[in-house]
Amino acid sequence: MRKLLICLILLVSACGAARPASLMDHDEVIVAIRSDVPLISFKGADGSYDGFNIDVAEDLVSRLGKRIRWLEIKAGDQLTVLTDGRADLVFAHMSVTPERKKVIDFAGPYHVDFQDIAVRPADKGVIRDVRDLEGRKICWVRGTNIAQRIVDERRVKAIVVPAPDYNVCLEMIKDGRIDAISTNSQILAGLLTKPGVDLHLVGATFNEQRTSIGVRKGDVDGCEELNRAITEMYQDGTANMLLDKWFGKSGIDLSVVAVPQFEGCS
Repeated sequence: MRKLLICLILLVSACGAARPASLMDHDEVIVAIRSDVPLISFKGADGSYDGFNIDVAEDLVSRLGKRIRWLEIKAGDQLTVLTDGRADLVFAHMSVTPERKKVIDFAGPYHVDFQDIAVRPADKGVIRDVRDLEGRKICWVRGTNIAQRIVDERRVKAIVVPAPDYNVCLEMIKDGRIDAISTNSQILAGLLTKPGVDLHLVGATFNEQRTSIGVRKGDVDGCEELNRAITEMYQDGTANMLLDKWFGKSGIDLSVVAVPQFEGCS
């Protein structure tokens, strides 16, 4: 009886020490994406998803030997879909922040970009750099950290105007409610392709944006496998091909494309 009790205790202890659940445990992976960001992730004419993030997600997940089930989300849902278990991964052009790392983990980054600014043609020579946003109204899409990086990190006293998504930002800059939109240059390049949008990119390269994959907290196995897949994607030229496919004509500098330095899986 005593030996049996000891065995049971050891078994329970071993179970308690087991690793957390991982996306690697399943054949199908739930991938959360946006569907309203041109060039990045959007719905095509046939209703299917398309864009840079879609292609990257499909490539990486296939390297893991998994299938994808898409989960469409809105701005601001990137963290909650992981913390409440609705998604295994988030491809929403998220950058890594200390606050986000408290509740989720990150694989990658799968691309390193910078922030830029879009303005009306009349303001082309007026707003040329992040410092020129002092006292001006800029759009803040809820769930992103771009506006805060301007105000807090760059210490530029811009006036932050909230919006639910970038489509509303475009409406506000068109009717004069805001003076500029600032975000990842890839996102801005996509917004400028929308019909009826007449904006100018000022070319203000600032605030490195480490575009990464959101992973459930504690999924070290999944994170490490994704990092290996990202390395392969760069080494075999797939990353260069996808960047050129979606941004080759955007004016973004793609002359140097190298494997990003990973955050590390905690």
